[in-house]
Amino acid sequence: MKKIRGTIKTKMETIIDELLKKADIKYKQFHSSLCPNTNNIIGVRIPILREMAKKIAKEKPQEFLKQIDTKYYETVMLYGMVIGYMKSDIETRERYLDIFVPEINNWAVCDCCASTYKFTNKNLKEMFQYLQKYIRSNQEFEIRFAVIMLMYYYITDEYIDEVLDILNNVKHEGYYVKMGVAWAISMIFIKYEDKTTKFLNNNQLDKFTYNKSIQKIIESNRISKDKKEKLKQMKK
Repeated sequence: MKKIRGTIKTKMETIIDELLKKADIKYKQFHSSLCPNTNNIIGVRIPILREMAKKIAKEKPQEFLKQIDTKYYETVMLYGMVIGYMKSDIETRERYLDIFVPEINNWAVCDCCASTYKFTNKNLKEMFQYLQKYIRSNQEFEIRFAVIMLMYYYITDEYIDEVLDILNNVKHEGYYVKMGVAWAISMIFIKYEDKTTKFLNNNQLDKFTYNKSIQKIIESNRISKDKKEKLKQMKK
């Protein structure tokens, strides 16, 4: 704890003070426009949050992770990032993820933190099993978290068929679930074009998700113009 003017500030209060000092008003306005219904953004840029999270992870991360502070978007983001950056065993990380994932309420926290979980590469079987409960969830951002994790770490020969099957069976009306599934399918297409083309010709995706999947593939710079034209003809 840090003593200031006769009072003792908690670790979190000190961190919030630092966040407020690093706020960028223009970035806050811009980022808030990208995260509808997220009204607690201070306006700290992601690279700065990553630097802060790495510092916390090197010091006493488990003290920081005792209780998640949801007052600000940035404090939730820090919590998620610290889980990724700290040194820990997979069981401990999963316990903190149990606290963190239900608090995700926007795509940015979901996607930025998921991209931090490189520890998944060394714990593929454990994490694949762990993600199943979020795949089966009825909460929009819990499902998106699982989908984005699959996209980041499981587009591999070993898991690709299971991933496509999971994406095919995701049933949720949430916009960010549908967009997450579409993004994942577009990324799979780049690595497994033939397999994904067969999937697009025979699937259970709703019309919106199906068309968004094709749109996102077409938007990729790694797809030839000829292939893009063929994909356009596949839209419903």
